[in-house]
Amino acid sequence: MEAKNVLQIRKELEGCVGKKVILKANKGRKKTIVREGILESAYPSLFVVKVSNQYDSVRRVSYTYSDVLTSTVEVIICEDVDKEAKIS
Repeated sequence: MEAKNVLQIRKELEGCVGKKVILKANKGRKKTIVREGILESAYPSLFVVKVSNQYDSVRRVSYTYSDVLTSTVEVIICEDVDKEAKIS
């Protein structure tokens, strides 16, 4: 696997705005959170994912591109039902 830099990760995520994503976030101490949502926007230093839960409330979470670079957050783009693209 080739090494990516922050600009490459940013370009890939900017092209996927509006698509369904799965986030796997490492919160430390063996805690991993898996969330599913829509990639809402990509800013110069961070990206925002709109997450809905079982209580019908909408929540927005944001992560930096360096979180993806350091593997703190794993982003999986769900393009089709059968196709998934991993950005890491």
